[in-house]
Amino acid sequence: MEQSKIDRISALARKSRTEEGLTPEEKAEQEALRREYLAAIRANLTAQLDGTVIQYPDGTRKRLKKKKP
Repeated sequence: MEQSKIDRISALARKSRTEEGLTPEEKAEQEALRREYLAAIRANLTAQLDGTVIQYPDGTRKRLKKKKP
């Protein structure tokens, strides 16, 4: 995610804590940016876990598998 979008999320959060608050358009923008931010975090974590390997004491290595729901 671009730094400018993260900065915008922070700016909207600061403004929401003021007396002025956020306009409905700003609230919608904030929600959309938060959803995009969370999606980026989940994608990064998934990529990191896909590259994770567990090494057992006997020296064998095994990749993590996705858990079935």
